[in-house]
Amino acid sequence: MKLAWVLVVVYTGPVGLFLYLLSCRQPLPGTHDAFIAAHWKQATGSLLHCVAGDATGIIVSAVIVYHFGLPNGIDLIIEYLSAFVVGLFVFQALFMLAMYGGDYWLAVRKTFFAETVSMNMVMVGMIPTMVILMHRLPGADDPTQATFWGVMSLATMAGMITAYPINSWMVARGLKHGMMSAIPQPQGHKEMSMSPEMKDMKMDEGMDMDMSHDTHSSHKAASLSHAQAAAVLIGTFGALALSLWITTIFAPIALTRGG
Repeated sequence: MKLAWVLVVVYTGPVGLFLYLLSCRQPLPGTHDAFIAAHWKQATGSLLHCVAGDATGIIVSAVIVYHFGLPNGIDLIIEYLSAFVVGLFVFQALFMLAMYGGDYWLAVRKTFFAETVSMNMVMVGMIPTMVILMHRLPGADDPTQATFWGVMSLATMAGMITAYPINSWMVARGLKHGMMSAIPQPQGHKEMSMSPEMKDMKMDEGMDMDMSHDTHSSHKAASLSHAQAAAVLIGTFGALALSLWITTIFAPIALTRGG
């Protein structure tokens, strides 16, 4: 989570720093879990975890593909795939190995749905911002120019806005985690002083519970049927297609040279 915040602050500057201070930075020592317990802060943590990976994949691939002079439609396909790979295989599965007993491919399977729908909604905001501004601003697609980084910063913020609702919904349904350090305790439970052995037993028990069916607030996949999951997935692809269509009204998207 710390890496996600660092990357988002790098990409969005003062806006990301303000969001970090507002939603994650504890005002007093020992108050972090209570400070981030609000649903909107948990949803923000979920969102930032996704945006950090997706934006990193997009920005890195945009820097690379610029040098090949490809049509912008091909650029977008490469950037989408790059965002998906970095988001799913690194920021979701790799960084959440502990939740799945160190089983990497189990982590990939368990986070596939959440990453896909969340990334689609990030792209709903990022693609129009990137394509339209790069079409209107000379040199905005050139990573050696400051304009490029300004466009990418605005695109990242736009993606955060469009992806927040779906992340809020998934956190509320238990389909995605929020801030990992604030897994809710059972009602009425109070932490008591424990020996290191007892703490280890508690951690092991918590891991077993997570692995048995992703309990606590994390990934209650059983609460979403296959039909519901398919509907949500199709809906996010539909939103992405709509955003592409709207984008073409203001700027061309070509798959071939001269297209």
